Amino acid sequence: MSLAGSWRAELRKLLLVLAASGLLGWVTGYTLEMLCIGLGVLTGIWLWQLWLMRRWLEDPDQPPPESAGIWGLVYDTIYGLQRENREARGRLQSTVDYLRSSFASMRDGVLILTQSGAIEWSNYAAEGLLGLQYPRDRGQPVLNLLRWPAFHDYFLKGDFQQPLQIPSDRNSRQILQVEITTFAGGDFLLFFRDVTRVVQMEQMRRDFVGNVSHELRTPLTVFKGYLDTLSSSELLEDPRFQKAAAQMDMQVQRMENLLTDLLWLSRIETVSEDRETEDVNMVAMLEELREELRSSHPDRLVVLELETRDAVKGNYRELRSAVSNLVINALKYSEDDKPVSVSWVRGDQELVLNVVDAGVGIEAEHISRITERFYRVDESRNARTGGTGLGLAIVKHVAASHRAELIIASEPGRGSRFALHFAL
Repeated sequence: MSLAGSWRAELRKLLLVLAASGLLGWVTGYTLEMLCIGLGVLTGIWLWQLWLMRRWLEDPDQPPPESAGIWGLVYDTIYGLQRENREARGRLQSTVDYLRSSFASMRDGVLILTQSGAIEWSNYAAEGLLGLQYPRDRGQPVLNLLRWPAFHDYFLKGDFQQPLQIPSDRNSRQILQVEITTFAGGDFLLFFRDVTRVVQMEQMRRDFVGNVSHELRTPLTVFKGYLDTLSSSELLEDPRFQKAAAQMDMQVQRMENLLTDLLWLSRIETVSEDRETEDVNMVAMLEELREELRSSHPDRLVVLELETRDAVKGNYRELRSAVSNLVINALKYSEDDKPVSVSWVRGDQELVLNVVDAGVGIEAEHISRITERFYRVDESRNARTGGTGLGLAIVKHVAASHRAELIIASEPGRGSRFALHFAL
C-alpha cells in the first residue's frame, strides 16, 4: 500500500471510531464521555506503536515489529533505509580498507587526520619517518606529536597548493616533503616523503653550475684581454685577421653573457622566505627600461600603457631582470617596424604586467617547454634571435620567488603575450 493510501485508511479508522463512539454516546446519553474514551483508545494504540518503534531502534539488528496500516509502512520504510545504509557503509568500509591496505604498503608516510587535526590512521612507514605508531597514537592531535614550527605554520595556514620541505627532527641530514589534501568534507590526507637525495642532487647541480661558471670567467677574461690588445695593435691590420678577430670577440661576448645568466639563474633558483624585499615602483622601472632600450635599440618602439601606479613587494633587481628579458625577447622575435606593447594594470585581485608583440608567435606544443633552460623554438640559433636560452627560465624563477604566475598565450604568425600576474 502506498503512503497516501495508508493515511486515508488511518483517517477512515479515526472517523469510524469517532462515529461509533458518538453513536454509542447518543444511545447511552454520554456522548462526550464516549468520544473521549474512543480518542483515548486511539492514543493508546499510537503510544504502543511508538514504544515498539523505540525498542526496535535501540536494537536495529532485530526484525521490525509486525503491524498493519500506516505503522507497517513506517516500519518497512525505516527497515529499507537501514538496509541501504548498512550496504553503503559496507561499501565505504571496503573502500577504506582497500585504501589503507594500499597506503600501508607505501614507502611514504601516510596519515589520515580528522577535521580537528587528530590522527585517525597512519601506515607503517610513518613510524620510521616520523616516529608515529598506529593505533597507539590514534586520537592524538598531530601538532602535539610533530613539533616542527614550519609544519605548524603550514598546517594552520591551510594553503596546501605547494608542498613543504622540512628537515627531519629524527635525522638532521634527512629532508622530508609534506603534501596535504582534504577529503570527505574536511578530513586531511598527509604524505611524508624522503626527498633527501633529490635535494642533494639539486644542490650538487647548482654547485656545479656555479663553480663551472666561476672557473670559466677567468680564462674568458684573459682571452678577451689579449684579444683587445691584439685588436689595437698593428698585427690585425690585415683584413683576413680582422674578420677572425671580430668573430672571436663576438663568441667571447656570447660566452660571457651565458655565464652571467647562469650565475644569475643559480642565484635566484632558491626561493628563500627571508630574502630582502621592498616596494618596487613598477612604473618607474618600466619608464627607465624604455629609455635604456631607446639607446640600445634606437630603431624599435616600446609602447607603455600604465593604468595603475601600484607597487609590488619584492626584489628590484630580480623583477628588473624578468621584465627586461620579456621585453628584449619580444623585440627579438618581432619585425623592426612592429612595436612592442608593455602594460601595467590592476585587476580585481591582482596586478598584471603584459608584454605583447606582433611577431612570429609560438606553436602550441612549445609553450609548455619554453621556460626550460636552453630550450629553443628556433633551432637555428642565428645572430638575430640567438640568446643564451636562459631568459625565460630566469623569468619563471623570478615569478616563483614573488608568488606570481607567468601566463603565456601565442598564435603563430600573429604574436605572443607574456603576462606576470601578481596577487594582491
